[in-house]
Amino acid sequence: MTFAWLWVVFTLIAALLQTARNTMQRQLTGPLGAVGATHVRFLFGLPFAIVFLAIVTLVTGLAIPAPNAASLGWTMLGAMTQIVATALMLAAMRERSFVTTIAYTKTEPVQAAIFGLIFLGDRLTPLLTLAIAIATTGVMVMSTPGKEAAAPAGERRSLRAPAMGLAAGGFFALSAIGFRGGVLALEAPNFVIAATTTLVTGLAMQTATLTLYLIVADRPTLAAILRLWRPSMKAGLAGAAASQFWFLGFATASAAQVRTLALVEVILAQIVSKRFFSQGASARELAGMALIVLGVAVLLNA
Repeated sequence: MTFAWLWVVFTLIAALLQTARNTMQRQLTGPLGAVGATHVRFLFGLPFAIVFLAIVTLVTGLAIPAPNAASLGWTMLGAMTQIVATALMLAAMRERSFVTTIAYTKTEPVQAAIFGLIFLGDRLTPLLTLAIAIATTGVMVMSTPGKEAAAPAGERRSLRAPAMGLAAGGFFALSAIGFRGGVLALEAPNFVIAATTTLVTGLAMQTATLTLYLIVADRPTLAAILRLWRPSMKAGLAGAAASQFWFLGFATASAAQVRTLALVEVILAQIVSKRFFSQGASARELAGMALIVLGVAVLLNA
């Protein structure tokens, strides 16, 4: 019970840092593309995560725990699905507003509940069913083209972006499950060092995977990332710090709890969208976002 509410603090800090990171990554999507902007958070986040781990070992006096097969397997699941989720999210942001894309990805807690039912046999209670119905209705409301999207081209764009955003939410849900599994499977005496070690392991996997891919398939993008090292470094720091607090949250609460509270990011995204991108949300989109938030709130109490 000592850490009963500590996850709330971790999650709120993580949501704030993640909003900053998403803003920086979105601005890098133009010159780097979705894959390049995705790689920035891993390549430039890994050094900061290593520094975090060094600080934790110095403060606690604990040795870095050796990963086992289970922790590596779960972490690999989290790392690879997060790559796909981030790329889909950034691609969706190129076609729809920042805040609307974030709202689509925030169906993640509902999708995590569905994955739990399919893969883990988690019981689907009446309240959980109600939460899924409310949130799904919200997504349908947001995805329905309005009068401004009456033209065929606009309609295609309005359907393509929600599809990518919803897919991103699904992969983020799998990522949360994978990373939480990695933290819990790691045999460590302290949840902080377990979370930080898993973070470094996951970022190392992601950095190696995307660096190898870019070397083989898209060297110009890798060169462009290195040329834009200053803004990339800032995005990497924000990403590593956000991940550090997400992992601390996963170490002290369920993925569903953490990702549900993370819906505050939708509100933060709305503020960022108006402040930096001069983008607002339509009444229909706001109504859909409200239903998504309500659905996940019910999920938290299911």
